[in-house]
Amino acid sequence: MSFEVREKDILGRIGRLETKCGIVETPVLLPVINPRIQPLKPKDMQEKLGCKALITNAYILKKHYAKEAVEKGVHKILDYNGVVMTDSGAYQILIYGDVQIDPEEIVHFQEQIDTDIATILDTPTGWKVSKEYAEKTVKKTLHQAKRLWKIKTRPDIAWVGPVQGGQHLTLVAKSAKEIGKLPFQIHALGNPTAVMEQYLFDVLVDMIMAAKINLPLERPLHLFGAGHPFMFSLAVALGCDMFDSAAYILYAREGRYMTEHGTARLNELEYFPCSCPICTRNSPADLLAKPREEKQRLLAEHNLYVSFAELRRIKQAIREGRLWEHLEMHAHSHPALLQAVKHLKKYEDYLEKHSPVTKNCGLFFYNSVSLNRPEVVRHRKRILERYTPPKDANVLILLPQTQTKPFSKSREWRSIIAKVRRELDGKSKQIHVCTYAAPFGIVPNELDEVYPLSQHEVAVPLDKETIQYVGQQVQAYVTKMGYKKVILLENNEPFGKTITNLCRQACRKNGISFLNLHRKNKTDKTVAQEILDAIKSG
Repeated sequence: MSFEVREKDILGRIGRLETKCGIVETPVLLPVINPRIQPLKPKDMQEKLGCKALITNAYILKKHYAKEAVEKGVHKILDYNGVVMTDSGAYQILIYGDVQIDPEEIVHFQEQIDTDIATILDTPTGWKVSKEYAEKTVKKTLHQAKRLWKIKTRPDIAWVGPVQGGQHLTLVAKSAKEIGKLPFQIHALGNPTAVMEQYLFDVLVDMIMAAKINLPLERPLHLFGAGHPFMFSLAVALGCDMFDSAAYILYAREGRYMTEHGTARLNELEYFPCSCPICTRNSPADLLAKPREEKQRLLAEHNLYVSFAELRRIKQAIREGRLWEHLEMHAHSHPALLQAVKHLKKYEDYLEKHSPVTKNCGLFFYNSVSLNRPEVVRHRKRILERYTPPKDANVLILLPQTQTKPFSKSREWRSIIAKVRRELDGKSKQIHVCTYAAPFGIVPNELDEVYPLSQHEVAVPLDKETIQYVGQQVQAYVTKMGYKKVILLENNEPFGKTITNLCRQACRKNGISFLNLHRKNKTDKTVAQEILDAIKSG
């Protein structure tokens, strides 16, 4: 097996996963197939929906079809020639407490049925368990992971190394670090289902990141039981490459209709908001009138259409460098999801470190949630850690943002600063011009054409959190850079007095001369003269 990353944005990536049976593009959803009950046939999934990979349960196959599965192989018994991943029975352990099978036995069985991606018989942690119990599951899983390399016989099957620990994040990190030392081709995070069922997406963020930070980055990460498409963008942005889900059929049995933003009851719908073949050929009333099994099959097919479509949108967003925008728009479909996106601030340094530095598109900033995105974090860190003002500059002129970008090319500031420099003549090197602007804070004129300082759009009026953030960046910049004088040109919109007051505080604390001037209802010539007078004053 090989895994090659083609495109990436945040921690999300479009990858090429090659197995012995074929190539799969990630991020990829693997629908769960119960070999005993198949309302929607795997062959139909492949031919109608373009399903390139699925997952089935090796334990159930062995328990009910052992001889036939070994004779035919998993692909023929499922009548499916795409990539097949098998789970080992760990889910049954989680539900029933135990399975009557030896870990070594299930390894050999997965080899015998010719699966493409196999999973060791790990010990799932579960939810709301003690730390002592969770630690036991981590140790047992690691023990089985180490045993694999002594008992497996086939080199052409990709093996999954599961990460356990549940909500005990230190154990998740420990599990990931230890299992990452072994030569697994794929890793998987166990136990997220209960978290997602309770809409604890901020907890899910912590669990995924505890694993991701401690696993080898070059290996794909699978998220077990990631059922609903409305949270796919969150998981992908955190670096999950593969998902499995039975939600498409479980929801269908309950008469639940998936959308990219949530779930609706079929009997409460008058119109379908979807253009998949199921929804264009039927109305909700038509579907309700069909026999039970046919209704479930068609609803399951629709649910998969929605899931696959959302993954395609996510891939396109990665391709365009707009995964954050896609994620943020989805986040407003549920308060718990928005809370999780806000929770990403906890990991902003890691997300920034592994996000692309440049993109082929401009950026959209909607509100203070966007302040957590990698581009804003990167500018904040670099302006304070790597930037030095011009050598002879001891007077900082702070100008408010303009609609025109780059700011230094705007008509109003260009004419004002040009006049100031002409009047100063040989002393013009003593001034340094910066713009205070959302969302980046301080933008030095000599850098304002560097991506993405001019390649972005901001929604105004700004919210209070964004205004406060810009003011804090001005404070931090003024405090560090050692100017002798700061001249701030105040503009009522969109910052009001906030920036002025915060800048004044920083100057007073650091013994820096501070003057604020007002732009409103003044000509460029008047403003330029006031700046000159301020520079020359004591």
